[in-house]
Amino acid sequence: MRTMGGRSGERGRGGRTGERGKGPLGSRGRRMREKKEDVLVTSRMRKKTCRFCEEKIEGLDYKDIRRFERLVSERGKMLSRRITGVCARHQRKVEDAVKKARFMALLPFLKR
Repeated sequence: MRTMGGRSGERGRGGRTGERGKGPLGSRGRRMREKKEDVLVTSRMRKKTCRFCEEKIEGLDYKDIRRFERLVSERGKMLSRRITGVCARHQRKVEDAVKKARFMALLPFLKR
């Protein structure tokens, strides 16, 4: 009968009697991590640039609804920086302006 997790009689996947580091599992039975270099080479995505920085816009007006429609989902939720590509400074300003526009009833809180 074979025991689970025993060190003495294990073979294959990196036990003491087998070869170390062979297969997708490491020497301790854990899945090995991919190297970051391999991951970065396979997925080449263009870095999004902040449209407000490109246009050199400092202050955002809550009344400019056309600008914020692209930053709000079809359900009425604010989209994250990762999706829109806006920098952190402008994302904070966008959040404040969208909240003011919602309060002033220029943008809906929810769309059904």
